[in-house]
Amino acid sequence: MNQKTMKIMQQEVGDYIQQFKAGYFSPLGQMARLTEEVGELAREINHYYGEKSKKASEKPKTVEEELGDVLFVTIIMANSLGIDLTEAFDRNMNKFNQRDRYRFERKDGQTEGDEE
Repeated sequence: MNQKTMKIMQQEVGDYIQQFKAGYFSPLGQMARLTEEVGELAREINHYYGEKSKKASEKPKTVEEELGDVLFVTIIMANSLGIDLTEAFDRNMNKFNQRDRYRFERKDGQTEGDEE
């Protein structure tokens, strides 16, 4: 299995974009593209797990493919805004581990009142 760090993925996407004269689109343009890709992901989720089946004429796509597109566009946006996604991920995990530690029923049975 190919295991890449987020830093390497951000560098690969940056190298890819830098070969084109247009470079990165504006943040607003990127947001529109991200929204489009999330919509395509939602459509695939609905086809595979929801009530709306694909039309026979629709090209087959997968949830994996659409998630990949969302990741790619997210990396483009982060790169253009100078955001290190590894650092952003670490900050978010810390936030969720603190704020939401007892938000859902835990497998170990711990609750907020168990803290000392």
